[in-house]
Amino acid sequence: MAAGFSLDEKTIPLQYLEKWTDWLCEGKVGPFNAALVCLAVYCLVQIVVMALLSHIVGTGVGVDDSEQLMYMHYLWAGYGGSQPPLYTWLARLVAGVVGTNILALKIVKYLLIGVALASAFIAVRRLGYSSRAGAAAMFGLLLFPQMVWEMQHALTHSIAAFCFSVVLFLALVELVQRRSLLAYVLFGVAIAAAILSKYNNVIFLAALILSTLSLRETRGVILNRQFLISMAVAVVLCLPTLYWSLTHTDQLLSHSGGFFGAARESGVIQTAFDGISGLGRAILFFALLPVGIFAVAFLIAWKRPAPTPQPAPWPERLVWRTIAFALAITIVLVLASGATEFRDRWMLPILVLLPVALALRMDARGDKGRKVQDVIVFVGATLAILVLPVTWYAHLNGGDSRGSIVRVDYNTLYSQLTANGPIRTTVSSWHWLGNLRLVDPDLVVLDGELPNFGQLLKEPAVFVTADDRVGVEGILKLLDQAGYAADGPPQQLAVPMLFGSDPPTRTVTVTRLKKVATAAGAAPQ
Repeated sequence: MAAGFSLDEKTIPLQYLEKWTDWLCEGKVGPFNAALVCLAVYCLVQIVVMALLSHIVGTGVGVDDSEQLMYMHYLWAGYGGSQPPLYTWLARLVAGVVGTNILALKIVKYLLIGVALASAFIAVRRLGYSSRAGAAAMFGLLLFPQMVWEMQHALTHSIAAFCFSVVLFLALVELVQRRSLLAYVLFGVAIAAAILSKYNNVIFLAALILSTLSLRETRGVILNRQFLISMAVAVVLCLPTLYWSLTHTDQLLSHSGGFFGAARESGVIQTAFDGISGLGRAILFFALLPVGIFAVAFLIAWKRPAPTPQPAPWPERLVWRTIAFALAITIVLVLASGATEFRDRWMLPILVLLPVALALRMDARGDKGRKVQDVIVFVGATLAILVLPVTWYAHLNGGDSRGSIVRVDYNTLYSQLTANGPIRTTVSSWHWLGNLRLVDPDLVVLDGELPNFGQLLKEPAVFVTADDRVGVEGILKLLDQAGYAADGPPQQLAVPMLFGSDPPTRTVTVTRLKKVATAAGAAPQ
């Protein structure tokens, strides 16, 4: 063994990693926290790289973004598919500045992700905790696979729900700290944003209010008469969408399983057991990775000194009680509805504050808690960096089945569709054709979920189906009701597929449409 070398000395790479982690936790870039600056740079890199890659390769976007390309053509109080409108409003706003393109879609996505993560950091700091706790809360959110991976290559409304649930928590923190008229108004705005981002955020809102009422230190902000101002602001902002929902119940209920899956045909006890079991599995799949990493971090810090545990201060109890109330409300809803099937990302309103709660707990554990926070920051930041090239590949490749719509050569498809003359409207049985608006931003693209289908359809129009024939019967019925029929036999097109696809082409069937005298004309086959 070389002279002067000690087993207790850290290797040079480990020293650099620890310094990097310390800098993320407590460093500054000018007046800004290093963690927030790194977050801003990360989001900016993703926006620029993904937009440039798509421009160079010529690929489109996936199912969720192609839906937004369809919907953001209109500024309505509501849209189809049982989803609230806020994400689409933001997409339309950004597209009005930078144009209808992939850059606009990525700006909205990463702006929301960035605001969510930054809000977690700021909320923890506003509650009086260390910047290390704030960084652990922020990077702890990136331990959820749904946040660090799924939201980066798919999803839209769930990203808005993630963002505005954390913003709502920050607004409550500001309300507790200030209790001013402006704070109450902003809390009402945050309530409306949370509800208009995804309807199941009502669970998070109810849990947040109940936990605030349950604590002596905070219940005064809810019992204050000014809280009526918050509710009035929220109601006014939600009123147009509420009215739209009441007048478009078919669209509102078209995906009635959007939070809870359909109940099975079985007895009450068996249904309840299946529902609780399904909920438990969804929670496990959603929270397994972050909880597991926190547990490993705690084991790594096991021998570090820690003070005698003290009763949790009110901010920590507020966060834990919010999680508990959200879980209790969800269980009641599951039992009442008979739901038995769940997706793990639907657990977001229940567990979104879990990393925040764990980060706050560690702030009171001295050197041991500090080490846990360091591990969480390091792992979260490392995962975010490692996933970068994978998100770029997924952005260009899309995936199999419906994901392959990313690789369709939409410029060539548009040229083929307009070979016999210009078109104003394309109709499809689902929203993959929204990608055509990347080629022609003025093109009207319709599917069966878009409201006012018959009024929006303008000639010259074509009906386009992919080779999967998904949902064709429903769209044929809508065309018949709108009084449109086939104008000649269908034509099959071989559309090139990009990014080294196999097979190299995709078969698309195109039928030109014409308005007939009555709605009973023959629909295209």
